[in-house]
Amino acid sequence: MSGSTIQRADAELKHTWRARFQTLPPAARHALRAALLDLRKDALYRAQLQWRRHKAPMACYWKAVGVYAGHLARALR
Repeated sequence: MSGSTIQRADAELKHTWRARFQTLPPAARHALRAALLDLRKDALYRAQLQWRRHKAPMACYWKAVGVYAGHLARALR
């Protein structure tokens, strides 16, 4: 898969999810965004904790959870 193909697929996916999120009532979007931001904060904390415990695979897992939660929260703005 070439870089431009991946970029097109990413753009289509972003557009699809943004459209789906916009169909939610504002109160639901706000509550979901708040929950995702809480998840992001907790996951990034857990990533640091696992890194300090020398458990790199779990640190990577929690870091990814935090990053994805943050991306989804931004899509809800």
